[in-house]
Amino acid sequence: MTETRSALPPKFDLSHADMDRVIKRFYAAVRQHPELGPVFGAHVENWPEHEEKIGRFWRNAILHERNYDGFPQRVHLMAPEVKEHHFAIWLALFDETLNAELDAETAAKWSAIAHRIGRAFRMGIVQRDQPKDAPPKLF
Repeated sequence: MTETRSALPPKFDLSHADMDRVIKRFYAAVRQHPELGPVFGAHVENWPEHEEKIGRFWRNAILHERNYDGFPQRVHLMAPEVKEHHFAIWLALFDETLNAELDAETAAKWSAIAHRIGRAFRMGIVQRDQPKDAPPKLF
């Protein structure tokens, strides 16, 4: 796939190599995690392919490249194994990876985006899992 940039500038400077390194380290940790590993393992058959797709997702979110084609919120909602509490675990592991691989300022900027996305995904899971006649859960 060819790289396509939008007219928008990157949210912050981050190289493809840095992104790839973070993603590879993060998913290696996910595979070893006692709770997240089985959840991801139930859905990811080809880890290099998954990591490449997630790399496109982050390049779109941070660098404004337009190479990602997917609906991540829907993918998470369609996975019954994904539960509300998984997002705190995921974000903690992601933050740990960011802080180990990047300078503090870059890690904090990427983390802020990940936490915003994680909140939205978590809210979708909460709504999916609440009883149909229950009042909405306010966050």
